[in-house]
Amino acid sequence: MSSNEHPVQESLFDLGPGEEVGYRVPIACQVAGITYRQLDYWARTKLVVPSIRGARGSGSQRLYSFRDILVLKIVKRLLDTGISLQNIRLAVEKLRDRGANDIAEITLVSDGTTVYECRSADEVIDLLGGGQGVFGIAVPGIMKELTGTISSFPSERIDDTEAEVIGMDELAARRRRKTS
Repeated sequence: MSSNEHPVQESLFDLGPGEEVGYRVPIACQVAGITYRQLDYWARTKLVVPSIRGARGSGSQRLYSFRDILVLKIVKRLLDTGISLQNIRLAVEKLRDRGANDIAEITLVSDGTTVYECRSADEVIDLLGGGQGVFGIAVPGIMKELTGTISSFPSERIDDTEAEVIGMDELAARRRRKTS
């Protein structure tokens, strides 16, 4: 490996593509197991927003990162277990600023109302021993499943030019594309 290359992710499993790869709405929905209406509502209410490219008017395409889709899957699993969207919002707030590596180290445990974050088997056992937890969501398992599933779907690589454009308004982006 030359000095210019970055080492491959050193973990028990591959954590999926980097943040420069995005997935369109239909793929995000299919891989996360949610409907377009759910995805749209969660984006509009800022529960899970696309970190690569948001919607900017008619015809624009949202692009979701691997991490975004991981959070979508977690939200879906929490909903399936009967936790209220309000309590899921609180849990997602805690996950929002973390990278995929940080999220990969936790297990979410819930008593049906509150979502607890556990970073070790001892924390899970303590929570269960206190009679609080009734189910858990092992995020590393979700990540491993997602990594295997998402590899068969088409993605869009964001180049340096588009990365610069993402933060600009649509008119400025069109002008930039026209002149290049």
